[in-house]
This record gives sequence, C-alpha cells and structure tokens, in this order.
Amino acid sequence: MSITVPALVTASAGAAFERATVERREIGEHDVLIDIAYAGICHSDIHQAREEWGTAIFPMVPGHEIAGVVAAVGPGVTRYRVGDRVGVGCFVDSCRECEACVAGEEQFCSRGNVQTYNGRYADGSVTYGGYSTQIVVDENYVLGIPEGISLDVAAPLLCAGITTYSPLKHWGAGPGTKVAVVGMGGLGHLGVKIAHALGAEVTVISHTLSKKDDGLRFGADHYETGDRDTLRRLRGAFDLIINTVSADLPVDAYLRTLKLDGTMVFVGAPENKQSFHAFSLIGGRRRLAGSNIGGIRETQEMLDFCAQHGIGAEIETITADDVDKAYERVVASDVRYRFVIDTATIPG
Repeated sequence: MSITVPALVTASAGAAFERATVERREIGEHDVLIDIAYAGICHSDIHQAREEWGTAIFPMVPGHEIAGVVAAVGPGVTRYRVGDRVGVGCFVDSCRECEACVAGEEQFCSRGNVQTYNGRYADGSVTYGGYSTQIVVDENYVLGIPEGISLDVAAPLLCAGITTYSPLKHWGAGPGTKVAVVGMGGLGHLGVKIAHALGAEVTVISHTLSKKDDGLRFGADHYETGDRDTLRRLRGAFDLIINTVSADLPVDAYLRTLKLDGTMVFVGAPENKQSFHAFSLIGGRRRLAGSNIGGIRETQEMLDFCAQHGIGAEIETITADDVDKAYERVVASDVRYRFVIDTATIPG
C-alpha cells in the first residue's frame, strides 16, 4: 500500500508552492522510509521548478538536499535501522550495471540515474523530492549522517558539499597546493571550508569584497576580486581553480592564473556558451574540466570528512510559508549561504 505524505507542490512552471499530498511507494524489500527533518534549497530547484532547463514534470516537489531519521525499513535492509540519521542527495537509483555505476560513479550512469525529483523510475513512476515530510528510498542510495553534524547544516552537504568536495579530491587539493574558489555562494562557501580542511592554501575570487570577512572566517588565506588587474597579478598562482558561479567569465584570464599543469573546473553552469583560446591551455599544459556531484561512496566519504572537521553549511532556516520568497532571494543572491526548510512546518 502506498504512503500519502504532506508536501510542498508547484503545479506548473513558476507557480507558487501550495500544501498538498503526494504518494510514496510501499516500502519494498530494500527500501528505507525517512522522516524528513530538513530540505535544502538548491538553485537547481529553482531552475527546474521554473522549467528553465527544459521540459519538466508537474506537479513537482523539488528538493535533493534531504536530511532526516529512519522511520521504517524493508525486511531486506542491512545498512540502516530505525532511528538512524540519514540523508538523500541528487539521485535515488541508477542502472547499477554500467562501468560508471560499478566504479561507484553513479552520477555518470550511462543509462542516466534517477533524479530525486523531476525524474522517473524504470517503471515510469514520477519521483518527488524533499520538500515533504517523508520519502521512501532504496537503501543503496541513502547516506548516513554522522553524529558530528546537525541535520540542518548537513542537508546542503548532500548537493553543495559533494559538488565541491569531489573535484577538490579528484584534482589533488591538499598540503602544498594553491586552490582558488571562484564565487562565495552556496557552493563556494563550502568549497572554501573543505579546501581549507584538506590543507590547501585557499584564495577566494569574488566579484566584490562584501563577503571577505566571511571568507577568511571559513578558512580562506586570501580574498580577491576578479577584475582584470587582479587576474593579471595572479598569473601562474594556482594549481586548481573551482568555479562555482553560473555567470559568464573571462575564461582565458582565469586560465592564465593557473600554474603549469593546473586545472580549472566548472561546477557552476553558466547559461551561455563559454569561450577561450586554445593557447591559454597550450601555453601551460593546462586543463579545463567539469565535475558533477559525486557517487554514493564518495558522498559518504564527504559526510564523514565534514563531521571529522566540523564542517556544515551556513544556513538560514525557513518555514514552508517562506519558500516562494526564498526562491526570489536566491536569484537575487540574498542569502548567506543556503536556505533550509524546516519540514515540520509543511503540514500547516
């Protein structure tokens, strides 16, 4: 028998959120029923709820930064027990057979992973996300949240945290490396914290100095603006650049701030095509790359790392009544640094 749960639902592209109910599937052999405590608001929620990334599925319940507590488990579940603190990130299933899935890189599943919301399972049923009071997820796609992190500040780690942790680890951020984090928003502030905890020398490059005090408090060693003169002064300074912004950038100028064999990684997604000259890469054997969240194994590694180092998101907790206003504030960059919905307010 399916489970009926309260949720925040948007009926069409750009429509205001309304309280309603959605159906969760019956708890299967390997399923975990989670009482959701907090759901983070990611900018991608806004893009999809406003149908800015192509055709979307409505009605929609966004949310892929989910933190809560296990309420029930299926008879075959071995990883979790009732009462465990858990999270769910950007996807809730994958083919489990392709090269990427076998390697623990389910985010790159060759058949396409099943998104936590605005997606479909293999049987065609629609996925609904974390702006809700409960969710049913296969245990293989559930993450354990260590005791060292409170659930509210852990929720954004399930997207923003892994989005920055994965490229920092993959491209070797650590002692003796110099890392630049471009942007100091929901992604960037966690990138700074994580890069610092990994032991790198961290520089924030932002369009203004308005968040400088925050950046230094989060662990940045230097805080710069991205104007032409500054980028010229920083030529050859960095081993790795993590670009977290969705704005257009002078890519060549940033590439020239890399050392020999340095890498610039895009984790933000600008609307427009970005251009660069090949000589900006050729001249220093530099690389231009992209990264997309992380697999289940790496996401668990990230959560354990953050608990060990006391890292959580900087959040503003809101009620269900505040979500529409929060969307406008995210678009206006008026949040430091992540909104988190207290889902106990959803039933109304």
